[in-house]
Amino acid sequence: MYKSKRYEYDYDDYEEGDKSAETMVADIMADEEFPSLEGIIIGSWGDAWEDSCRTIINDIIKNKDKFSHIKSLFIGDMGFEDCEVSWIIQADYSKLWQAMPQLEVLTIKGSTDLSLGTIEHNNLKKLEIICGGLPSDVIKSIKEAKLPSLETLILYIGVEDYGFDGDKDTIKEFLADSDFPALKYLGLEDSEIQDDIAEVVFDSKYISQIETLDLANGTLTNKGGQLIVDKLKDYPNIKKVDLHYHFMTDEIMDKLDDLADELDIDIDVDEDNEADEYDGELYYYPMLTE
Repeated sequence: MYKSKRYEYDYDDYEEGDKSAETMVADIMADEEFPSLEGIIIGSWGDAWEDSCRTIINDIIKNKDKFSHIKSLFIGDMGFEDCEVSWIIQADYSKLWQAMPQLEVLTIKGSTDLSLGTIEHNNLKKLEIICGGLPSDVIKSIKEAKLPSLETLILYIGVEDYGFDGDKDTIKEFLADSDFPALKYLGLEDSEIQDDIAEVVFDSKYISQIETLDLANGTLTNKGGQLIVDKLKDYPNIKKVDLHYHFMTDEIMDKLDDLADELDIDIDVDEDNEADEYDGELYYYPMLTE
């Protein structure tokens, strides 16, 4: 959709001492391709587990006129070989909203030290946060956000050990109190309470509005799967359901496949998993945590 380019430093760049978060934006602006780009993807800045991306964000804000053509921004696009997601040190985005009014897509990976501040933005269409645990203060900022054009919201909820300090009621209140009139795609995924999230989503105002429901990458079991089987047919507005990476049995997957055929919609039940057993206890893990 956007002409984009990825920028990153590897560890050797950082160790040599001349590349870091402090040099990233200058290098981007010096790139001869930069004026023709619509999207910027920023991977590792060399030491994401020690230093935050604060300088990168601040330098974009300082040079906001030069970034006025950028409509899509992804900060933190790195795999575990560069930095575990829970180790990525993020930063404060509160001044970015005003500095980039043209922004349509913002993707953030990592939640350590992440702050979104007061969110007011007329043009943002997609917000995605990928992390092992989403703090309640970040959820609160999004809940209170004024995003009249937001069509796609994807939040990795994660687990308590890596930053999620809420519960089922946190998600219920988020869905009740937020106001995204243009929302078409709702993704609340990668959670250790995925069954509970399925329940509150189907009780929310957005269930009659969205076209895609994304509950993937979490600990969805037969309980959540059966709830979807029982309730989905009441919402003809929903054309796609993403449940990939789950803990449902063949019986429930077959029911969902039959439902997909009956309703002529797409229901993704790929990547079925089995719980780990230890001392007679079953343990279910989301796809992305550390």
